[in-house]
Amino acid sequence: MHRINTILITLVLLLTAPLAHADPDSALGDWHGSLATPIGDLMLIIVIEQNDDGTLSAHMESPDQAPGQEIPISEVAVVDDHLIIKVQMIGASIEADWDESSSTWIGTFAQGMNIPITLKPGRPQAKPIIDGLDGDWHATINRNGVDLRLILHITTNEQGTAAKLDSPDAMANDIPVSDLARDGDTIRYTIKIVKGHFVGTLTDPDTITGTWTLPDQEPLEVIYTRTNEEPAERLRPQVPTEPYGYAVQEVTFENSLAEGVTLAGTLTLPEGDGPFPAAILISGSGPQDRDETVFGHQPFLVLADALTKQGVAVLRYDDRGTAESTGDYSTATSADFATDANAALAYLLTRTDINPNAIGFVGHSEGGLIAPLAITDPALGAHAEHPIAFMVMLAGPGTSSLQIVRSQARLVGLSQGLAEEEITKNESITTIIQQAIADSSSVEDAKDKVRALLTSETLEALGVDESQIETMIAQSTSPWTRYFLGYDPANYLPNITIPILALNGQLDLQVPAPENLAGLRALLKDHPDATITELEGLNHMFQHATTGALGEYNDIEETFAPEAMQIIADWINQRFGND
Repeated sequence: MHRINTILITLVLLLTAPLAHADPDSALGDWHGSLATPIGDLMLIIVIEQNDDGTLSAHMESPDQAPGQEIPISEVAVVDDHLIIKVQMIGASIEADWDESSSTWIGTFAQGMNIPITLKPGRPQAKPIIDGLDGDWHATINRNGVDLRLILHITTNEQGTAAKLDSPDAMANDIPVSDLARDGDTIRYTIKIVKGHFVGTLTDPDTITGTWTLPDQEPLEVIYTRTNEEPAERLRPQVPTEPYGYAVQEVTFENSLAEGVTLAGTLTLPEGDGPFPAAILISGSGPQDRDETVFGHQPFLVLADALTKQGVAVLRYDDRGTAESTGDYSTATSADFATDANAALAYLLTRTDINPNAIGFVGHSEGGLIAPLAITDPALGAHAEHPIAFMVMLAGPGTSSLQIVRSQARLVGLSQGLAEEEITKNESITTIIQQAIADSSSVEDAKDKVRALLTSETLEALGVDESQIETMIAQSTSPWTRYFLGYDPANYLPNITIPILALNGQLDLQVPAPENLAGLRALLKDHPDATITELEGLNHMFQHATTGALGEYNDIEETFAPEAMQIIADWINQRFGND
């Protein structure tokens, strides 16, 4: 599950502003608006211009995350009172309505979650210019015996001096830095999301020595060193290169159960005569492209290459609303994604080069939750005449989601240096909140339940400010979160009789192998053909790892352990191969 913290998911916007008529000219010019995200407030700048033919074009800038970098906007239009902006490069969109009283566009920014945004005319007020600090500053802190890397990025342009922080070992990048200031050789900054403060001294032009302070924790010594060297390019030796030795076709297919959802993907076909067995790859949580590009890796591209070279056709596709697929990702649940998987099955059944009786699902992480839904629930589009033939679960859940998120939070927290007492304290609170969400009858019921639980004592224990209550409620009660927290594989897996292969990495901290595989073995104890295997030394991404910590994902050159891919290929071919 790539959503590491299930509390930080989708934001919901309810909007009933009085509107007045707007025309395309009203959208021209510079606009800015702030996004209240889980990692802090992020400013957006949007510049809209009119082309010679009367159409609109635009670009966007995120000065807090990528200062000076113009992001092309793929579509911008004003329809009656409605502004529509789509940014295909980052899978984002804005839809907003004109408010005459404030001369602003009020609406929603969507990128895997919905975030309220108000676009105001002009550019934001420039930040102060701070001399002498531009560059990348690296440090390592030790928290409870765990080393954690920090990278402070400071940039100055016409918008002033901006800073952002990366914590690679906590899988946190582009964290907004507030209140950056220099007074002589004294340097200060704040990270609002964690209420953290840094105060240090510029001991030489390229060294800042200071302390990092969090509420109720001992200060940590931090020594930042500036380097102007370009970061070393991460090698990804398993990425296939041409000639591939197999056919590659770009395809699209409709989801007949979801209006406006057209899925775009890549079908790879082995050399030789078909019809071939086929695997449909289902990605983990979060908006993923067809290659499941994440942490600098493309695991589905690598897996598709390996399987196709061994005689298995592979269909992989962009998640709805991501890359070249249409639809709205932010409002979808795992059940909706199951209809997308079954739409992929329906598409392959139209092809004469695919064996209709040898098509299976290969689901990674949440994909291993989606596959059982697609197979067992007829309402989600399963094909009656040619049902799915096999299922491969790669770190797919064998216990309830509630159990997974508790175990995940504990293991990931320990790997990131959290103290046992801190984890236990948070767990006692979040468990109650998550259970209430799972038991809720609707989004509104979930909101009421969570609001009642967020007492002043609870907020203090979680380190959450009262001003964040409504945002926290919206984030934790989205349709995806409610569905996910209510999922239990016991309601689905015992009803599946097709061959099942379940693999889990020994070092997986997100879907922990011991309890997960024990759960699968119990649920599938009477299954006629279930292979359940723990792979030594592999993490959640099926890489050879040292500890399984999330920060290792990007650092490891390997994308997908060859022995894991070989197990999958052999298992499929033993049952459905053409030989």
